[in-house]
Amino acid sequence: MSTLLTTVAQQLGETQLPADLQAAGADLAALVEAEAYVGEIYSIGYEEALVQIHDYNRQQVGGIPALSFLIATRIIPGTTPDVRKEDSSIVLLRVLDHADLPNSQEALRVRVENAQRVSGELTKTFDHRDVMDPTTNNLLGYAGVRCRVIGTFYMYPLPDGANSKFQIVFGSDLSNYYPNRGLKVFKPRGEALRRIINYRDPRLTNPEDKDRLVKVGEVRYASTNRPFQQVSSVPVSLTPTDLLGQKTALFGMTRTGKSNTTKIILNSVFALRWDTTPRRIGQIVFDPNGEYANENTQDKDESSNANAIKNVWLSAPPEKRNEFRPDVVTYGIMPHPNDPDRHLMLLNFHLDENLQIGKEIIDSALERDSASKYIGNFRDVTLEPPDDPHDMSAMTRYKRRVLCYRALLSKAGLNPPATLAPATKGLFKKELLAEMKNGKGEDPAAYLKCATILEKPNHSWANRIRVWPFA
Repeated sequence: MSTLLTTVAQQLGETQLPADLQAAGADLAALVEAEAYVGEIYSIGYEEALVQIHDYNRQQVGGIPALSFLIATRIIPGTTPDVRKEDSSIVLLRVLDHADLPNSQEALRVRVENAQRVSGELTKTFDHRDVMDPTTNNLLGYAGVRCRVIGTFYMYPLPDGANSKFQIVFGSDLSNYYPNRGLKVFKPRGEALRRIINYRDPRLTNPEDKDRLVKVGEVRYASTNRPFQQVSSVPVSLTPTDLLGQKTALFGMTRTGKSNTTKIILNSVFALRWDTTPRRIGQIVFDPNGEYANENTQDKDESSNANAIKNVWLSAPPEKRNEFRPDVVTYGIMPHPNDPDRHLMLLNFHLDENLQIGKEIIDSALERDSASKYIGNFRDVTLEPPDDPHDMSAMTRYKRRVLCYRALLSKAGLNPPATLAPATKGLFKKELLAEMKNGKGEDPAAYLKCATILEKPNHSWANRIRVWPFA
């Protein structure tokens, strides 16, 4: 009888609400799906909430993956709340980890004892009805989940022409809570999850942005993506204007679509050039590995999204492609067969600040030549200066390496600046030069020639190259 009276009272209350409040309440309540009920909040604060979930409800909603969204509210599914009241709001939660209930140690003891009873019996588990009675099974089916409080959805009157209209807005915090007032918890999925995932603040979003939505993927809480989780078909979309002037980061495991998502985002921002309200947004992409600038042959498709950033102009209308093609300029330190228009950037390899950078560029060009021992030894050499500049022994060896490296660059045709002299003063001791002059090796004349060149403090790069015959 009390349930009936409550229902009648709610219905009477609904009929007394103005039409705009009725519509606003129905819009907010649409996020709460009765079949998606999972449990109760038993503790909440400004930062975290603890949720009690039974195994039955967990199974009914397809599981509770880590990092998935949950919503907590006092709105009763199927009713139209008065959005002017504080209880007419929805708290958005994100699942972090499990949380121990007060009886967790006793529950653990029972499970261990029952597991020992069925040890070795392959046809029975510790929750088998022959081992655990139904009442105990039901009580031990409850578990806690720790969640982070993300924010609150509520209705707010926003200007709509000469009048105002209630619309869903989101606050990224929790303005108030009552420790002794329960909240029902639901797992958003389907349309409710789509609205939450793709929410845009109506106070900051232009109406025409709805026509700029670009699908970047689908919701996927875990790499173990099971169909019964009922979330894998929910699309995730964005508008390029959402990213302008914002800091954005993409995180994910290998082969989960980070590169393709980046290409879609860059393509979408570039496409603002031929939007109904054209805007030219400059983009600078640093791509050391050529991951985005070049075509990815593993992910070629027939969609309008470019497979390489340098080809984003191809997504323009055919009659505008020639107009926007010059807007895409690529730079690189080495030519690429698929990018004939690349602008090559020049780098003076001889400058002290560029020594290691230039060496790394040369090393990358030689990395495929692994058969030659000399090439391998060359790539192993580093031109980083010693940490302690006052360590004279280390500085001397470093300067010898630099002298030899610059001589090799000169031999390869990379002529050093006229102001850079191949000085050897203080790099080779008199005792070493004397031993070289009196060398008894296979070619004593070559040792003598090298010593004669090295003992002179200044000389030409051509003579310095003669010191290292392998050049």
